[in-house]
Amino acid sequence: MKVQYINPFLQATTGLFKDYLGMDLVPEKPYINTDPTRLGDVSAIIGLAGETTGAVVLSFTRDSAIAIVSKFAQRKYAALGNEVIDGVGELVNIIAGNAKKDLHDFKIMISLPGVVTGSDYRIHWPEGIPVVCIPFKSNFGDFSVNVSMRDII
Repeated sequence: MKVQYINPFLQATTGLFKDYLGMDLVPEKPYINTDPTRLGDVSAIIGLAGETTGAVVLSFTRDSAIAIVSKFAQRKYAALGNEVIDGVGELVNIIAGNAKKDLHDFKIMISLPGVVTGSDYRIHWPEGIPVVCIPFKSNFGDFSVNVSMRDII
């Protein structure tokens, strides 16, 4: 997978947290996720299609999803309800939309976000393409952005 696929998502994520949440994120070293079924309790998924295809998954622990969406919505949530799930979907939608601006050369369309919760779910990643995990640390908990993309032309 090309590095020019990863940097827009890293920049979009740090930009979102700085602009919308007033937080400076600390990205950790990206790595190849050799067990892409091992994600957090709450994951928002955006599919990518066009000349480049793939998926972007924003993954949180339950507690970090609640805390981050509470900050994002400027409202205190105590449980993982519909509002928090919708908020996680909106976060990945903003990240994917902002990253798409820097990926315009690849003619990519993004899907509506979907959110899954629990501990036993699978993401349908593009076959044969590595999943790059970009972990982040924040004041509200850790999370990761996982990206797998490939050119189809």
